[in-house]
Amino acid sequence: MFKSIGEQVCAFDLEWVPDPQSGRQVYGLPATLPDAETFEVMWTQGGAIPDKPRPYLKTVLCRVVAVSAVIREQRQGEVHLQLTTLPKQADQPLDEGELISTFLAYLGQQKPQLVGYNSQTTDLPILLQRGIAAGISAPEFCRRPDRSWAGHDYFARHGDAHIDLKQTLSGWGIGTPTLAELAAIMGIPGRVGLGEEGSVVDWWVAGNLSAIVQQSQYDALTTYLVWLRTARFAGFFSHQQYSEEEERVRAMVRDRISQGDRHLGLYLAQWEQMQAPKANSTLRQQ
Repeated sequence: MFKSIGEQVCAFDLEWVPDPQSGRQVYGLPATLPDAETFEVMWTQGGAIPDKPRPYLKTVLCRVVAVSAVIREQRQGEVHLQLTTLPKQADQPLDEGELISTFLAYLGQQKPQLVGYNSQTTDLPILLQRGIAAGISAPEFCRRPDRSWAGHDYFARHGDAHIDLKQTLSGWGIGTPTLAELAAIMGIPGRVGLGEEGSVVDWWVAGNLSAIVQQSQYDALTTYLVWLRTARFAGFFSHQQYSEEEERVRAMVRDRISQGDRHLGLYLAQWEQMQAPKANSTLRQQ
C-alpha cells in the first residue's frame, strides 16, 4: 500500500495501436505494404491463433496515440480537479514524439504523484521505448535522486512517486483482475465505449481519433476513482471526505458536459446506475 498522497496526483491512461512503420522495419516488409496487411503480419508474428487473432504485441511495436489524465491539486487548502487529454483536438492527431515529450515534460516539471493500472509493466515502458525511438529528450522526468527518499523518483519500485494500482492491489497471475473487472465490483464504470462498435485499433484504422480520445478519458476517470477508493481504504480520507471527493468528480464531469463534451454523459449515467443498488442497500439497512 502507498504511504502518502501527493499535493498533486495524476491518474492517467494511455492508448496505443500497432505501428505499421515499426512492423515493416522489424520484419523487413516492403514500405509499400498497406497498413492493414502489415498489421496482419505483426499479429501473426506475435502468435495469432484462430481464437485470438489479435494477440498482445510488444509495446515497442506500438504507437502511442492518446493520453488522458485526471489531475487533483491541493492549493491553499482547496482541492481542484481537471480532466486533460493529448491530443487536445480530438480530430487532429499529434506526432507521437510530441505527445510523449509533452506528457513527460509535465511530469518532470510538476512532479505529480503518478497513478496508473499496470503502468509499471506497460505504460511506463512504452513511454520510454517510443520516446527514445522518437529521439526526444526528457531529462527532468528521468532525473533520479542520489537517495530514494531524497526526492521524486518515478523509477523507484517501492516509492510513492509512481503508484501502479495493479501492483498495489493484486500483483500478477491468473487471478489478477483487469481494471474493468476491479472497477465494476466497486460500482465504478469499467467498460464504457468499447463494445460492438469496434476497438481502439479499428477506430485508428478508420481515422476515428475522437472515439480513442473518449475511451482514454473514460479509463482515466476509472483509474482515478479506483485510486480514490484505495486511498479511502488506506485511511487517507474519512467517509465524509471520500463522499466529497466523489462529488468533485461528478461536478467536474458535469462541467465538461456543459462545455460540449457530451460523451462524458454516458460515463456519468453508467456511474449513477451502478451506484443505485448501493444507495438502495444503505436505505434498507437504515
